[in-house]
Amino acid sequence: MELDGTPISLVRTCDEVFAVYDICSHANVSLAEGEVDDCHIECWLHGSRFDLRSGKPDALPATRPVPVYPVKIEGDDVLVSLSQES
Repeated sequence: MELDGTPISLVRTCDEVFAVYDICSHANVSLAEGEVDDCHIECWLHGSRFDLRSGKPDALPATRPVPVYPVKIEGDDVLVSLSQES
């Protein structure tokens, strides 16, 4: 999805909904196409893994985090703020 021109990947896992910047910090590809395991998302191209809570990479080749955004659930609505949490 895109929010005010910013590509965002919404992920429901670990009993929460997470919003992360949808472009891998290592390669210019969508993270939304990657696998989700526990509270991590893996880039499908080179295997970099990012913690959905912090955006920090925990597997090479990525060394820079991806932005994560606050998510609020109101009834059936998922609200994402573009102010970064980390």
